[in-house]
Amino acid sequence: MYKVIQVRLRECGRLHYFQTGELDLKMSNYVIFEHERGKEYGMISSDPEIILDADVEEPLKKILRKVTPRDKQQIRLNKKEAEKAFEKCVQKITEHKLDMKLVDVEYSFDKSKLIFYFTAEGRIDFRELVKDLASIFKTRIELRQIGVRDEAKMLGGIGCCGRKLCCTTFLKDFEAINIKMAKEQRLPLNPGKISGLCGRLLCCLKYENAVYRELSQNLPKEGVIVSTKVGEGKVVDINILKQMVFVTFQDKRQIWFHLSDVKVVKGK
Repeated sequence: MYKVIQVRLRECGRLHYFQTGELDLKMSNYVIFEHERGKEYGMISSDPEIILDADVEEPLKKILRKVTPRDKQQIRLNKKEAEKAFEKCVQKITEHKLDMKLVDVEYSFDKSKLIFYFTAEGRIDFRELVKDLASIFKTRIELRQIGVRDEAKMLGGIGCCGRKLCCTTFLKDFEAINIKMAKEQRLPLNPGKISGLCGRLLCCLKYENAVYRELSQNLPKEGVIVSTKVGEGKVVDINILKQMVFVTFQDKRQIWFHLSDVKVVKGK
């Protein structure tokens, strides 16, 4: 058995499982650990839990230590130097006339690698750019092309709901989203209202869709004739979350009813 915790890489990276070892770790503690790109830091995002050996697909690495004051100083220094690297890279991109947009730059915690994140419409031949950057910074260079959703996750922001972007707070992975989900949730098919800061369809359309589907199962469809306490009428609208139906009658009255107060008239 393993005693493990989930750690989010840096402030808004992916979640990884690590062995806790003998360390007394709690939620929101910052820790140092071994990562594929060298030593890195991250924030604990779960309580410790016990998992069986059979549930482990690959060897779990251990947390090295809690972040110390000296580590915090190193993190701040790395961020300052990454800002300078950002400016230098933008200059080199202009010199090489590359059609790419630099989004972010970060050093690994131990400065063994310098990673440049960028967006571009297609594939970019950045071999000469890498050579220039390697000669300037004297460390391993990685240029990583990301999508616009990844860009929003890295830069952060406030969504149309007034809260921090879901992708920067709790979403682990991006899933496929389509316009059908907006239709099922009866949202206005206005790109400005159902798109996020990244310009793509809102992520919440995906993870809220299951609830809307479940709540829609018992609601009558528009055009169906229903029986109510004031007579029979036709359903012309529904409110999925409130479980309400809007009924119009032959005498032009239009009334909202709760689902429990209407019954579909068979054969009509």
